[in-house]
Amino acid sequence: MTTPDSAISIHDLTKTFGSSTALDGFSLEVPVGEVTGFLGPNGAGKSTTIRIVLGLLRATSGRVTVLGMDPWGRAVQIHRRLAYVPGDTSLWPSLTGGEAIDVLTRFERSAASRARREELIERFELDPTKRCRTYSKGNRQKVSLIAALSRDVDLYVMDEPTSGLDPLMEAIFTDEVSALRAAGRTVLLSSHILAEVEKLCDRVTIIRSGTDVESGTLAELRHLTRSTVSVVLDGDPQPLRDLRGVHDLVAEAGRVRFDVDDAALHDVLPVLTALDARSLTITPPSLEDLFLRHYGEDLSTSTAGASAAGAAAAGARS
Repeated sequence: MTTPDSAISIHDLTKTFGSSTALDGFSLEVPVGEVTGFLGPNGAGKSTTIRIVLGLLRATSGRVTVLGMDPWGRAVQIHRRLAYVPGDTSLWPSLTGGEAIDVLTRFERSAASRARREELIERFELDPTKRCRTYSKGNRQKVSLIAALSRDVDLYVMDEPTSGLDPLMEAIFTDEVSALRAAGRTVLLSSHILAEVEKLCDRVTIIRSGTDVESGTLAELRHLTRSTVSVVLDGDPQPLRDLRGVHDLVAEAGRVRFDVDDAALHDVLPVLTALDARSLTITPPSLEDLFLRHYGEDLSTSTAGASAAGAAAAGARS
């Protein structure tokens, strides 16, 4: 059941397309007033989930509520309180960018909304007088972002929102989402860009093959992986090798590097002190570590497959 603190609540969601299963028992909570990251590679089920949230697809089974309503039956009411940014924006080719923004923000006619729109057009350096057919992918994405960010709504749903943007525009997008978070707005940010999610999000759900594999705050998820320790020692590092929770220790010319389980870190520090440790650096795990933990095998397989296909193609050409 949806709690008052959840803008989006998904439990045991499944979605099948014929014999293909896109979502398999997926669950997600998006708390009110937070930025929730939705992390996974292309094909993991992120966009399918978002289409169900928007009321564009009907779930095969499971329970979904958005702003306390069923998105399949109450999509019109939900969309009045929601702004959406797709990962690949399609626009009306004969309209100008400004006209397209007008259409996308038809529910917002206040002076404050118009002023906000002009501010965003300037920030994102968009020429609103050009026809949409002349826009690059990045400029089409700017139109979608400006339209969404200029709306005063309860929930912002963003599916790969920085696709096609250059680094400067990505930085502006980051500022805008940070401002939404500071103002207590609710954002669901779907992305496969680890740094983007780590920088902006209060909590993260990782999806793999249509199933949620990890969910929690960044601090909670970091407890699931290992920190990396780099240190200079004058003594023999063998006592470190004997500690439970220490992994992949490499020693070369006095510099020692190893991974350590977070739960074992308090056992490692006294040993480092006894070994006269110098230049100690402890790096906590990043979202990339979490991501590779769940997808590393898949990525290795796909990389090997691509390499084999490339070799076969090269052999065929020769």
